[in-house]
Amino acid sequence: MKTLTGFSAGMCLVFSGLVAGLGVAAAQEMPGPPKVLVIQREVLKPGRAGATHLKTESAFVQAMTAAKWPTHYFALDSQSGVSRSLFLIGYPSFAAWEKDNADMAKNATLSAAFDRAALADGEQLTEFSSGAFLYNEEGSLRANVDIPHMRYFEISQFRVRPGHEKDWNELVKMYKSGYDKAVPNGHWAIFDSMYGVENGGLHLVFNPMKSLAEVDQSMGDSKKFEAAMGEAGMKKLSELSAACIESSQTNLFQFNPKMSYPPEEWIKADPDFWKPTMTAAVKKTTP
Repeated sequence: MKTLTGFSAGMCLVFSGLVAGLGVAAAQEMPGPPKVLVIQREVLKPGRAGATHLKTESAFVQAMTAAKWPTHYFALDSQSGVSRSLFLIGYPSFAAWEKDNADMAKNATLSAAFDRAALADGEQLTEFSSGAFLYNEEGSLRANVDIPHMRYFEISQFRVRPGHEKDWNELVKMYKSGYDKAVPNGHWAIFDSMYGVENGGLHLVFNPMKSLAEVDQSMGDSKKFEAAMGEAGMKKLSELSAACIESSQTNLFQFNPKMSYPPEEWIKADPDFWKPTMTAAVKKTTP
């Protein structure tokens, strides 16, 4: 993770799932996704994934832990597409993000530690970009998911043609209604791009999963959805998709606790996953 202050442009991902419990105010009982989500994207040089990247990222975790910083984040590693890591930081508002930036700027020790860590981490990367996204509650389905016990995000990206946001909203509404009726355990969270390169008309859909067995199950869920929509409904969906979607793609990301700075609530909820690995990551940069 490079820095929590400011952001360069270039994030273009959609995640169908949810990022619960992140931000300045960590929640108590399966809170919904944060209103504002900052996603930092690091594209890695060939051969720099795994332990090599972990070593430089652990310096950020160490700095945040030493400062007992109240804003938390967690990391995802790509399982498909280009080799990259995502860092997700949630805030209840843009004002909260501003305050966090200002507080970090005032903390000379933390800022200096981040500068050193960023310099070393930059040697592992070919690209770094960030974007800010707004939670779309109306388009999301059962988004209050137990994220601390999840292990994967299936992230879908949709770019909507200019002038077709109304069609997109209707398309989302139809999918939500159909899945709500046909798939009782279906869930996702939609975030709409606010800032970042190519942010216009960009929507992310996050689908959180405990295991990849849920991918196999989703194939059956799709058939249930199609049956519930009927021929006329599927035809309407096809027409709306053709009219409003310029491009789309879906990729798989795995949670990486070793490069994350999770809130205490997450550690208490699943200490075997979050705590030991986090401690190990911190020790890697201890003299």
